[in-house]
Amino acid sequence: MTDPFDDTDGRFLVLVDGENQRSLCPEFADVPAGWTTVYGPEERERCLEYVGLHRSGLRPRSLSDR
Repeated sequence: MTDPFDDTDGRFLVLVDGENQRSLCPEFADVPAGWTTVYGPEERERCLEYVGLHRSGLRPRSLSDR
């Protein structure tokens, strides 16, 4: 069995949380509490491109606001 997060043929969602951190989630999985879909469903590579274009740094919002 392979990890669905590594499935290069799968479809994914890009999620963002209250700290403005992003994550990929397989399309079939439930969106975890506290996360919102901002892109997708789409191919994994397109989701990674989206994250690359919209990232705001590695620091969570609560730390970068200080």
